[in-house]
This record gives sequence, C-alpha cells and structure tokens, in this order.
Amino acid sequence: MSTLQAFDSSKVSFYEKSVANGESALLLLQEQKGVEYLTLHLGKKTFPIECFSTEHSVLIPVSYYTKESALHPKLFYKEHGVEKFEVLTLLVHDGAYEKEEIHVSSKKVNPQEKKVQKRIAAEYKEAMQLYATLTPHNYITKPFILPIESKITSAFGKARVYNNTLKGYHSGTDFRAKVGSKVLAANDGVVVLVKERFYSGGTVLLDHGKGVYTCYFHLSAFHVKEGEKVQRGQVIGLSGESGRITGPHLHFSARINAVQVNPLQLINIINKNFFKESVQ
Repeated sequence: MSTLQAFDSSKVSFYEKSVANGESALLLLQEQKGVEYLTLHLGKKTFPIECFSTEHSVLIPVSYYTKESALHPKLFYKEHGVEKFEVLTLLVHDGAYEKEEIHVSSKKVNPQEKKVQKRIAAEYKEAMQLYATLTPHNYITKPFILPIESKITSAFGKARVYNNTLKGYHSGTDFRAKVGSKVLAANDGVVVLVKERFYSGGTVLLDHGKGVYTCYFHLSAFHVKEGEKVQRGQVIGLSGESGRITGPHLHFSARINAVQVNPLQLINIINKNFFKESVQ
C-alpha cells in the first residue's frame, strides 16, 4: 500500500533570508508531487504565486517603515486536494539609509492652498488605486533594463530633508538626465497612467502584471497613452524638470502590491534568479 508524499518545507526557501526595510524578498517554490501552491498572506495583504519560465515564486515587498524584526508570512497550498498552510520566517534588517538635504520652492514643500491640497489628495488616491490593482497576467518574460543609461544622483531610501524639514524618504532612484533625454520602458507592460502631477510632474506608470509597477517621474513629454501595451526598451517619454525638483532628472521607482520598494534591488533579484543577468 503506497503512502502519499507529505509537504516538504525544504523545497520552499527565500533567495535571501534577510532583507532591508524598503527591499523586496523573493520566495522560491520548487515543484512537489501532489502539492498545488495557492497564495501567500502577510498581514492584510495577499500575494499571488508568480511563474517565471518554469519556476514558481512570490515577490514580497517590505515597507520602508518596517522595523528590524522577523515577519511570518503564511504560504497556502493544497496537498492532495486538502488546503493547508505553512508559516515562514523572513528577517528584516535596518537599511541604514543616509539623510539628504534638499532646497526647493516652499510652495512645493508644504502647500497651503486648499485647491492644491485637494489636487494632491486626489492624485495620491488615484495612484494608490492603480497600485492596488492586481493584474492576473504576468508581462515579465525577459530581463529588466534601466530606463536610462546615466549616473545615479540619488539612491533609494535616503531620508529627505526639504528646506530643513524632514519629509519622508526618497522613494526611488534618480538618474542624471538633461531635459529631452529619452526614457525607456524598463520591461513589457501596460500604461495605466499618463499625467502631469503636482509632486511628480510629468508621470508615466507601467503595470507589469501580478502587482508589479514601475514609475517614471518629472517627464517633459509623453510618447505613450493610457491603455497602450509597451515593449521593453520602448521610448515612453522624455526627461524633464517638472514637479518638485531641484533640477532636471529622471526619478524611477517601483511598487509591489502597492508597497514602495527599491527599484534597482527589485529588478536585480528578478534578473539574477530568472534570467541570469544583473543591472549595474
């Protein structure tokens, strides 16, 4: 009489057992006979099982505001038709991000006009609704590229001090770019927003599927429209100096399931694990 094979926890592992706040964790899932992986739950969020090539995985964003701690996501699966879950452990360490002082127009730091405040709130709500939309299709079938080949002028995670007032942290990576430089789609996806916004200026948001989004800010011109499917390397706009800035540059950022993450660390773990490449 044959015995049914039991769930093997050794076939479920994190690419890195510890990640910094603001980074993305990658859970790798090996095939198991009689096991169907379903979803992963962490707090109130549910994360889908990704499939890059023949490998299953889950991308887990860790908020910048997460303190040094141990997180315990639950992996739900079916074992021979019976739904079960496995409690995992993911360690979060302090990213030790630096501080950065920036001087801009006071109107861009703490605007008092009711009309402007209403605009900012509406733009934030619109963007968060988009980021929270989980498209079932995965458009990521090739490695990510950088949106522009240029020097990085400000890395992700630096605490931002605007005009001597702490205003959060740098939510993306800034690239040096004179006005009019071509900005490329970092990977295949669908354009979900093309808009002039108060803080981010000329903005394009791309949905890469499964909750992964990339964002391109401070543009001077748009070369795409909302709803358009784009290919990796396609010109989506031109860099500029719109929005809250100290000079012309491209701000590149990323989100997973609405959580802001380090864009370069995210695309590096995807490229290294599934396409055997890396982004410099």
